[in-house]
Amino acid sequence: MRKTVRVLLCMVWLMLCAALPAFGAESAPHVTAETTMAQLRANPAIQGSGYYTYCREMTPLMVERWKNKTLHDYFGDTDRESGIAALNLIIDNYNKGVKVTYQVYTPEEIEHNSSLGCVQLFYYPAETPNAKTAIVVPGNALTATSEMGEGGSTAYELHNRGYAVFVLRYRTFLDLGNNAPLEDLARAVQLVTSLDEELSIHTQGYALVGYSSGGQLVGVFANKERGYGYYGAAKPGALLLAYPVVNFSEVKIAYQALMDTGNYGWHYYCSSVADLITDDYPPVFFWYGKDDKVLPWMINQVQGPALQAALEAHKVPYVMKVFESAPHSIGVGYTTDAEGWLTDAVAFWEQQTAA
Repeated sequence: MRKTVRVLLCMVWLMLCAALPAFGAESAPHVTAETTMAQLRANPAIQGSGYYTYCREMTPLMVERWKNKTLHDYFGDTDRESGIAALNLIIDNYNKGVKVTYQVYTPEEIEHNSSLGCVQLFYYPAETPNAKTAIVVPGNALTATSEMGEGGSTAYELHNRGYAVFVLRYRTFLDLGNNAPLEDLARAVQLVTSLDEELSIHTQGYALVGYSSGGQLVGVFANKERGYGYYGAAKPGALLLAYPVVNFSEVKIAYQALMDTGNYGWHYYCSSVADLITDDYPPVFFWYGKDDKVLPWMINQVQGPALQAALEAHKVPYVMKVFESAPHSIGVGYTTDAEGWLTDAVAFWEQQTAA
């Protein structure tokens, strides 16, 4: 009798442990534009989910500067509404017991190389099973990737359109040598495509959404010889690129000197995406703004048309849009001429994968 009671008590305890995220929902409230960064990071769901929120801070001084700033200040006008909604989606998913953060590398690999620990995927599940899947690759300023801005806002918008979405955090700055970000993307794709059955998602013909330098990374990955084929990963069904860097020619010498000192092999940042277009390259939707003042020499007038010409030469399906007023780093682009670009890009993706 006592043994039976103990077994029953253990079963009840295990059931309670499994349900803890749901019971904790009341202690993990939604955030608003007035929530400070310190309050966001103290939110039990943000803490428990492992979601990364240090997208502007690289030093303790910067952390101190931002901790009492609100989400209204942390986000820009173009991605604030959807970015905050994405945070609340993370909170809701955590409270439901959904796994939010996936480590891309194994514990053994991370123990051997600690820089691999930052490589993560943040998951935004679809509302229905067997949903098509997109992987968002944010841009970076050589220091930190924009998971909350470009990543979160895009994930929320795609989620609202019925898609399962993953946002990739990859190695940057001094850790990007030896083609590290390209390997991170390849491993992320391999992980996502292995989760089809477990998560009830449909990854065949998946879309890669790339921003700025993330767009250049995605563009290289889409080349079979240098990218997905080299790493044994699945080919993307379409590339959806926002203000992509096509060629790092102006900074590749600095990259070589700082990140790959003494390593003179092939590096992803030395390649122009336009030069990697082949006849079997996936369909591409890309856009940039004429008033992009951050990277005008990499995108406007020269590199955008070069990418267009290469796509045409190889008869790769594409759509190119050039907006009059669409500055750099605006994500989904609300309040700018680029507002609605993601809707058009998704329609292009759907059309290509349905063909």
